[in-house]
Amino acid sequence: MMIKKTYTLLALGLLWSGTASAEVSSETKALYKQHCSECHGASRLGGLGPALLPGNLKRLRNKNAVKIITSGRVATQMQGFGEVLSAEQIAGLAAYIYQPPAEVPVWGMAQTLASPVSHTPLSDLPDKPLHKADPLNLFTVVEAGDHHVTILDGDKMEPLWRFPSRFSLHGGAKYSPDGRFMYLGSRDGWVSKYDLHSFQIVAEVRAGINTRNIAVSGDGRYIMVANYLPHTLTLLDASDLKPIKVFEVMSKDGKTSSRVSAVYAAPPRNSFVVALKDIPEIWEIDYSDDPRPVANGFIHNWRTGQEEGDIDFNLFPVRRVMLKEFLDDFFFDQTYEHVVGASRDGKSGQVVNLDVGRKIATIDLAGMPHLGSGITFEYQGRPVLATPHLKEAAVSVIDMENWQTIKKIKTLGPGFFMRSHDNTPYAWVDVFFGPDKDALHVIDKRTLEIVKTIRPEPGKIGAHVEFDRYGKYALVSVWDMDGALVVYDAATLEEVKRIPMKKPVGKYNVYNKITHSAGTSH
Repeated sequence: MMIKKTYTLLALGLLWSGTASAEVSSETKALYKQHCSECHGASRLGGLGPALLPGNLKRLRNKNAVKIITSGRVATQMQGFGEVLSAEQIAGLAAYIYQPPAEVPVWGMAQTLASPVSHTPLSDLPDKPLHKADPLNLFTVVEAGDHHVTILDGDKMEPLWRFPSRFSLHGGAKYSPDGRFMYLGSRDGWVSKYDLHSFQIVAEVRAGINTRNIAVSGDGRYIMVANYLPHTLTLLDASDLKPIKVFEVMSKDGKTSSRVSAVYAAPPRNSFVVALKDIPEIWEIDYSDDPRPVANGFIHNWRTGQEEGDIDFNLFPVRRVMLKEFLDDFFFDQTYEHVVGASRDGKSGQVVNLDVGRKIATIDLAGMPHLGSGITFEYQGRPVLATPHLKEAAVSVIDMENWQTIKKIKTLGPGFFMRSHDNTPYAWVDVFFGPDKDALHVIDKRTLEIVKTIRPEPGKIGAHVEFDRYGKYALVSVWDMDGALVVYDAATLEEVKRIPMKKPVGKYNVYNKITHSAGTSH
């Protein structure tokens, strides 16, 4: 049975990976309450520790969960229980946290308003940077190995600040339009704001239970949070992260709810563009005008947390672009007029023109292209899109005027990330999957030929290239607990420096992000 404004059985089945709840013993539940609930919450929604729900634990295998419960987690408050609990009891707890809860958890405006953590008032922040590095050539480096973040000087390639982050950051760092503030979103729904002038945290709020990513509006006023659980989008005031509005993500007929695959800002359009996992629609949400008092009452005052009459749900209007196919991974052209998305059948891609609100082309993009990591550049006087594939050993190069394939560049295996810069003739792509996962290809954008294959650390994944603001250096992550950032000269392709780090999964240059460089993700 499907009921308006509730989760459909289909959506729930997708959310919980289609698995039914196994019987959990009363002893296991009692052990959880005694040893785990204080940090992870009585309902496993998280607290001091992360949420322990199936969707939040997708990156943690059961055997590793057993190991962590037994021995604890390095550089966190998670202690080991190997001397307190038996192996059988630990196995029971590990199985329990992968079971869906009996009832779908709720996380709306009330819960978000109650969640902020007090940090540094904006009035206490300095007017100028307290460091000597170029504020626009900083990198945010996410170290997933021990859940830390490093701020890197992009000129000297030296760490400036390293701090513990929320558990399992996801979707990359985002910045205010002037590059001063950094925003991070965690898998557990926490959104954190940091001051890159003084290297301190400004504010935090929990805007969901299982979050995909966040986006910053082009004018810097708003943060939009995309959630898998609950099926919502949460709009925050970027200044203090107070919630403004929670959007329930429902189909037009009100019968089907959907997880949110991703949200991105489209600055020239003054809007957020949203991809949905379970509904064949794209949403575009306009943020161009400030909320105003409405007739016969006032809107919810998010700054004071008080209700002042009824909320006007026409604020931040949602425009639905109806599709025949699902679109849950997408890419903008540089004009933000077109959305290029992967089809779920893994056999093709689709181009949606946001101005006319419909699909205008089908692209030959088999093998699950990772369009969120696509780049654009000019080839023989024409704009092209280049993207790796998650299930095919190739990079596709697409003409963005006629949407035809120019070339498929054969690689040593499926790739995940591709990057370039306006000031380099080369594009870099990793070979993330398969026996050659330690390889990266360097492709000449002028000839569409691989000119060099680099292996930063034999046997270990080399991935996620990012350039400094000038395109002088290319930084590569060695994805390993004993990993590193490897810095290459972008012109000679020779190694310059190696900085040890704990599984540095991603790095994000301030300038490239705020200028929406064609060579990086937006």
